Amino acid sequence: MFLHLGNDVSVLIRDVVAVLDMETATTMKDSREFLKMCDEEEFIVTVADGEMPKSVVVTEKEGRSAVYISPIAASTIKKRFIQIKEF
Repeated sequence: MFLHLGNDVSVLIRDVVAVLDMETATTMKDSREFLKMCDEEEFIVTVADGEMPKSVVVTEKEGRSAVYISPIAASTIKKRFIQIKEF
């Protein structure tokens, strides 16, 4: 099953490692350092495309990580995740 992250971007639900609120992620030291490292390593995929980023979705597939910056709130992504898991 796929999880929609915004702007026609979806990921396999089994690849999702974490969903973080953007505001919280940018105010906490550890998550800020994590995002900085991901940016330096070019793991970040911006889905927001001009929209205000609201969440960070961390994925891993076949040992490769990707970090998606999404315009969809973390709480909404969490609800979608739960609905798909219950399906």
